[in-house]
Formats: sequence, structure tokens, C-alpha cells
Amino acid sequence: MTALNQDAPAEQSREVIGVTGLGKRFGPVAALQDVSFCVHEGEFVAVMGPSGSGKTTLLNILSLLDTPTEGSYRLDGIETAHLSEKEQVIIRREKIGLVFQQFHLIPYLNAVENVMLPMTVAGLAHDKRPRADELLDLVGLERRKHHQLSELSGGEQQRVAIAVALANHPPLLLADEPTGEVDTVTAQLIYDTFRHLTSEMGITTIIVSHDPSIAKQVDRVVAIRDGMLASETVRQ
Repeated sequence: MTALNQDAPAEQSREVIGVTGLGKRFGPVAALQDVSFCVHEGEFVAVMGPSGSGKTTLLNILSLLDTPTEGSYRLDGIETAHLSEKEQVIIRREKIGLVFQQFHLIPYLNAVENVMLPMTVAGLAHDKRPRADELLDLVGLERRKHHQLSELSGGEQQRVAIAVALANHPPLLLADEPTGEVDTVTAQLIYDTFRHLTSEMGITTIIVSHDPSIAKQVDRVVAIRDGMLASETVRQ
């Protein structure tokens, strides 16, 4: 990996995320300070840093679950500072898929029912089951669709969670420590799933992680330390 050349010409692909001078304070504590970077369509990016570095705070802002105290955040060309709470909810539902470390699945629903749930919430009356089947096939769970969550391994549940995040066709996928609860082999399967989504389907993916092995999996690493952008590197 080599240092990103900040003077290089901008990529031709569309900017999906642009943050400029982003800051977040909790009282006197600055969780983020003057963070600036952009992510283009179809990129696979890791945000890395030690615990307490501010990377989860950054992800919460990118996912519209929190707001910055200073700076600018553009999502798909939209300046998010001007959005109402209702508009944020709509954009989050339509443009962002979220994957969490703890899966956030409904335990009394089976795999396919979990994937259909966000489509029901979004008011999609048609094609829910074919879409859910397609997504579970995509993440390698074609034989596990009707299993209860208690019958699935941690890695399988995380892949169900990825399918859930993709249910409403979001162009952006944000994942917070998605391999934190699984073993190394399963983690690689999950990384391979994310890579397929970006390279074959053009979904822009950002993973927050402290796992050093992810640096070899992604297109670019954005390193956060003490709430500030420490470096950006691009994989050759």
C-alpha cells in the first residue's frame, strides 16, 4: 500500500460521500476534529483506528444517526446539514444499508423473514420474497433461508444481516466492526461478500474496523487517530 496522492486528478466516478472539516464535540471533549475525505461510487473503504479514536462516531454521522457540530457532510450530493429529521429517516431508509457487530436481527423470525422485514416497513407490497431469496443466495445462504437464527452460526447470522441491509437497494453500505464476533475464517467469508458487492454490483462500502487484516481487502484505508484523520492509503 502507498500513500494516497492528494494532488492526483479526481476520479471520474460519482462522489457518494464527501466530508469537509467535520467535527463532533461531546461537551468539552472533541471526538472528531477537522476530518475531510471523500468516497466515490463503487469504492470499498475501511475506516481504521484504535478504540476511542472516533471511528464509530464518524460512522454514526455518515449513517445520519448523529449530526456533526461543525463542518460539512454531503451524501450523494445532498448537504445533510439542511435535512429535517423526517428527511434524514427517508434518506437513511432509501440510500444507506447498515450492518452492525451485534447483527440486530429479530430472533423469532427466520432468515428470509428477517430480510423481508425492512421491505415491509418501507411499504413494498410486491416482490418481497423473490428479493429476499435473491439476497440470501447472494450471501451464500441459499440452503439456510428457512432456518431460525438459533440454528445459524454467528457468521451466517452476520450474512443474514448483510442481506437485510441490502433489502431496499441502498447504494451505500456502512458496516461497524462486522467481523468482531466471528472467527478468522468466517471473517474472510464476510470480507469476500463485501468485495463481491462492491466489485460486481457497484455498491459503495465503508467498514469501520480495528482488524489489521482488512487493510489487504479494501481499495483504500482511512486511518483515524485521536479524532483526526491520520492518513489515507490506497491498495495497489
